[in-house]
Amino acid sequence: MRTNPHTQHTKHTQHTDNLGTVRNLGILAHVDAGKTTVTERILYRTGATYKRGEVHDGTTVTDFDSQERDRGITIFAAAVSCAWDGHLINLIDTPGHVDFADEVERSLRVLDGAVAVFDAVAGVEPQSESVWRQADRHGVPRIAFVNKLDRAGADLDTAVASIRERLHPAPLVVQLPIGAEDGFTGVVDLLRLRALVWADGRDLHEDGDGDGFAEGPVPDALLPEAERRRRLLVEAVAELHPGALEEFCATGTIEAPTLAAALRDLTRTGEGVVVLCGSAYRNRGIEPLLEAVVAYLPSPLDVPPVRGADSVGDSAGDDADDVVQERAADPAAPFAALVFKVNSTSTGRLTFLRVYSGTIHKGAAVLDVGARRSERISRILRVQADRHAEVDRAVAGDIVAVIGPKAARAGATLCAPAAPLLLEPPSVAVPVVSVAVEARRRTETERLVSALARLVEEDPSLAVRTDPETGQTVLSGMGELHLEVAVEKVRRDHGLEVNVGRPKVAYRETVLRGVSGLVHRHVKQDGGAGQFAHVVLDVAPLTVDAGPAGESPEGFVFRSTVVGGRVPQEYVRAVEAGCRDALADGPLGGHPVTGLLVTLTDGATHPKDSSELAFRTAGRQGLREALRACALALLEPVVEVTVTVPEDAVGGVLGDLAARRGRVLGSTARGGTVAVTATVPLAELFGYATRLRSRTQGRGTFTARPTGYAPAPSEAATGVR
Repeated sequence: MRTNPHTQHTKHTQHTDNLGTVRNLGILAHVDAGKTTVTERILYRTGATYKRGEVHDGTTVTDFDSQERDRGITIFAAAVSCAWDGHLINLIDTPGHVDFADEVERSLRVLDGAVAVFDAVAGVEPQSESVWRQADRHGVPRIAFVNKLDRAGADLDTAVASIRERLHPAPLVVQLPIGAEDGFTGVVDLLRLRALVWADGRDLHEDGDGDGFAEGPVPDALLPEAERRRRLLVEAVAELHPGALEEFCATGTIEAPTLAAALRDLTRTGEGVVVLCGSAYRNRGIEPLLEAVVAYLPSPLDVPPVRGADSVGDSAGDDADDVVQERAADPAAPFAALVFKVNSTSTGRLTFLRVYSGTIHKGAAVLDVGARRSERISRILRVQADRHAEVDRAVAGDIVAVIGPKAARAGATLCAPAAPLLLEPPSVAVPVVSVAVEARRRTETERLVSALARLVEEDPSLAVRTDPETGQTVLSGMGELHLEVAVEKVRRDHGLEVNVGRPKVAYRETVLRGVSGLVHRHVKQDGGAGQFAHVVLDVAPLTVDAGPAGESPEGFVFRSTVVGGRVPQEYVRAVEAGCRDALADGPLGGHPVTGLLVTLTDGATHPKDSSELAFRTAGRQGLREALRACALALLEPVVEVTVTVPEDAVGGVLGDLAARRGRVLGSTARGGTVAVTATVPLAELFGYATRLRSRTQGRGTFTARPTGYAPAPSEAATGVR
């Protein structure tokens, strides 16, 4: 019988200089898969907390914000630390709702590994797939935890099949459940062929807390199935790992130590994903999960050195000669860290860092490389969600919060002033939904402006602008819930009464049919040196064969075919800058223009009056003139929705989706419910949650994830702002 020999109380966990014993990991999942409950049980089993937090009671450590507790979902990524079996685990609980995917993106940028949590009933869900793809982009090794095996309809094999079919890894299942649904009591460890059984009673602990597990032989009734599944695991590993294959060919099997080493290698290369199972709510399966985190996920020493530019140019084109440097996770190397989160609290402005190299002490001066600003670190904090323990220093591999930097934003690099290094920042999603906001009392307008500025500082996926036509303040974000949470944060944290207008979506304009040989001559004489620029432009739709630049995230490619030096290179760059200026507002409705290829084919200069300013103006005005001559189309953001409803409500839901211009992609029936997948214009989803609840008597749910842009109906092309 084992209780928990690894537990260490870690309310004030210090740093460790042994980087091989550090694990920086995130918990990833679809909303309601049990991700926060898994985090809470990890904290409890490692001794970081003395009481199990529950989402439904609002007592969790990581969902500490009042809105998170009111809504019962994770909104903000929360960092905590704990210890297990001599290892320090820095853990980030990430949001599972699609509107807060940018929080996941910033977290994944600084993590070395992740635990992906799946619902044993639903399997892979839409946001499960989205966060998995995000982790793929960042090359983050993962292990999978199939949760909620105690629920009716739970099936490990079905969940694993959905992982294989939708996420396309090689799932390597290392456990076999003991019991099913409400009778789920434990797992068989397939590596060692040992049974781990948890119980709710007082028979396992002298102190009566009933949280331990008993380890023993595999029950006779399960032994044949356990041996069969171990054989499948061995064969799957042998196919992927040369060392394991060698032992398998020599002996016909793979011993547990070799199998564990092969699983570690396959996890860290991404060739395989170890799959465990359990029920976090009933505290079953957490200890083996922790042991898998330690055994299979990488330490800072196991990941490649971080790469960055050794200097910053003065302009967009000046850093072409920067030398790419690598910094290993070495406490003795020059200090370099990436800011991934900023938060304003009662104790001051917290700047969350992942330290990639070097050591930082309290009182040290650091350089914000991108802003070219010197900052001072006044305090270093080990973070436990909303609680903090002060430490004297942080070393490579640490995830900490610091107090002192006044202006560092998420994505900023802080480093030793004598050894500047610019790290690649996390990508920031482009907002797709906007609302107009105004203070209810005119005298509070300045306070609202300040509150919105702080919001954007904390959450880069929010944007604030002033509409030049109406003078309204417009707040943009990733979805209705995102904006609703942001506005409520202004109300609660700043005590402001705010009026909110109807949400608007971010439309785009694109070129369907271009123009060739458009001539624009910019001539200006107002005394003294004049302005002269002559350009000839071709405009065409951007196609996939536009070359490497066709992958530009702005959907815009500029080329020059001018020969004979008729337009000097510095003026060509000015024309490109002017064209980019013109993309901000298209002729259909003032929306950004995307999906076009602009070619400068000819031009002329004046020996005295030509300048970069003149050619930038010519590029801007010339492209605007060309766009007015092109055939344009309006694009609208489209999302993929998965609507889960009882079978008797499917007809009404399909009719409602059709009325919202939805296109049904398919449906899956399971356990008396039907999951309908469709693509729907984002503009048609406003208020859909209320409508769905009404149609299904509160039994229907839906999730949505952005899929891009699609042509909007012709009637939307006029007057849409």
